[in-house]
Amino acid sequence: MPLFDPDSGLLIVSGNVSDLSLSLSVSHCLTDVSTRGVALVPKLALDVGCCEVLRLMQLTDNFIVPISYQVPRKDFHADLYPDTVGHTPAMTAEDWWKGENKQVLTSSGLEASTSSSPLSTPSSSAAPSRSPSSTSGLSSGFLPSPSQSSRAIHSMLGPSSKFRHIQGAVLHRDTHITNLRGLHLTTPGECDGFCANGQRVAVPLAIAGGQIAVFELSQPGKLPDTALPTIQNSVNVADFCWDPFDTHKLVVAGDDAKIRVWQIPKGGLTETLTEPERVLRGHTEKIYSIKFHPHASGLLASSSYDLTVRLWNLETGEEVKRLSGHQDQIFGMAWSPDGKLLATVCKDGKVRLYDPRKSTLPVQEGPGPEGQRGARVVWVCDGKYLLVSGFDSRSERQLYLFSAESLASGSVASAPADVSPSTLIPFYDPDTSVLILTGKGDTRVYIYEIVPEAPYFMECSSFHSSEPHKGLCFLPKAECDVRDVEVARAIRLGKTTIEPVAFRVPRVKKEFFQDDVFPETAVWWEAALTAAAWLSGSNGQHRKISMRPKDMTPLSEAPKEAPVRKYLPSSVYLEEKTDEQKKEELLSAMVAKLGNREDPLPQESYEGVDEDEWVSKELTPQTHTPDD
Repeated sequence: MPLFDPDSGLLIVSGNVSDLSLSLSVSHCLTDVSTRGVALVPKLALDVGCCEVLRLMQLTDNFIVPISYQVPRKDFHADLYPDTVGHTPAMTAEDWWKGENKQVLTSSGLEASTSSSPLSTPSSSAAPSRSPSSTSGLSSGFLPSPSQSSRAIHSMLGPSSKFRHIQGAVLHRDTHITNLRGLHLTTPGECDGFCANGQRVAVPLAIAGGQIAVFELSQPGKLPDTALPTIQNSVNVADFCWDPFDTHKLVVAGDDAKIRVWQIPKGGLTETLTEPERVLRGHTEKIYSIKFHPHASGLLASSSYDLTVRLWNLETGEEVKRLSGHQDQIFGMAWSPDGKLLATVCKDGKVRLYDPRKSTLPVQEGPGPEGQRGARVVWVCDGKYLLVSGFDSRSERQLYLFSAESLASGSVASAPADVSPSTLIPFYDPDTSVLILTGKGDTRVYIYEIVPEAPYFMECSSFHSSEPHKGLCFLPKAECDVRDVEVARAIRLGKTTIEPVAFRVPRVKKEFFQDDVFPETAVWWEAALTAAAWLSGSNGQHRKISMRPKDMTPLSEAPKEAPVRKYLPSSVYLEEKTDEQKKEELLSAMVAKLGNREDPLPQESYEGVDEDEWVSKELTPQTHTPDD
């Protein structure tokens, strides 16, 4: 019974009922029981993650057995998976009778990948492989085919293929800051726990007076055992963040409803600071969180227990807007990418949108997470959607996606995470649509690619740390090593260490600039306009720059390699053999499978018994005593 796979050129031949072998064009597979029939599984059902190129279903007297053929490689290899035919017919029978000839479309790999669960991977739906059926010799029949492009990956894995195997790795110990002592581990849930920019990191300490230590990333190594210079806020710290347009300016919100603005001297802290540059007063109760405007310099938003969100102009120290409408604790807030809108998620179960320059009340609101343990919000997909990380009614962590145009309709998609008391803190990279989340005290970092259509959440590889961390803070895109295809750089705060973590996309041709992964990026670390200009109605956008080094050629402009033959000629791995030789090889393989019968029997090594005596005892059953 011959079966042929046109994608790989592999031919499978199986015999009749008594046959125990399956012959492939490059190897044999010996089965445990006789075969009554075999059938090929459709290509779109294969586990491409483990390089499964064929799967058969073997029918025996009592079972249906899956048999998997895998090429011994790691990850996904486009040369093994050309575009395959889909499930949609090209024409009707009547069209064919009329003389038409059309080919079945090969774009259904994306359709197959999106029809499964949003968080499922191809490996989750694949049947288990049987080790006797796997063949390492299969790889010898293939040569890499440069003609297969990235569209083969897209066809097989859908939108998640580009970042599905993203890898997180802690950088070398020489870049770490160690011997960190006295870390404050109980910051409020609305606070990220610590913050970093491209030059320095601020860490709260468990010392009276709301003290914050500042460390220069350019000065790694072991910290001294002696006391360090700090920033003294005189009250417990509620939240703090760096000015995105000034790496020396740190803004701290305290339990006393005040916001303090600190200026860090060049070169870092050399002495303890006790007097802030400016103090913002206006809130009547403790502050939840603070967020800088993404485009306007010196424009800050703050949320408070007084259930208001206030906007501040740091240049003048004045409150410029006061937003109301919340009925309970404000868990989180986020500015839209264009800087026009402000989104909030609240304990009262609502997600709200504000247009601060037009109204002090929300312009939209809709149902948010049911759980009341905490939540965060971030804008994704060019500002078309809001992603909220929160809890469901059973206190399990969940991700929710809302359309920014219709919050009242509720979430358009959701994805479960796990059970943990800490809120997942999201980071979103607009260049790659990659979402990275982790919580304070977690050891796992979740990674998704967010797409603006079903299935919305495309799960990627997770990053695991050996010990619980305080969280991750992400640095500007300019800090990434594009030569190593690094798409995000974070700072991980451990119990006693500060460690850089690189998130990389595995690529083969690293000598070329991967322009499909690195589009022009927004220079979000430079202001586009002033706070006064924004308040007067102006809107600014960040300029964009290319991340391509001058000495690197874009991958899209790489010279095309001459096509090579995909398959080795059969003469390379198969010799011309007679029927007798093939039969002898098959018998030898079957004997090897069942055990070599020419091996000496255990009794042949016994002493004191003649060989003819063993024969007589086998022919004539006798009763033996223990002495025998």
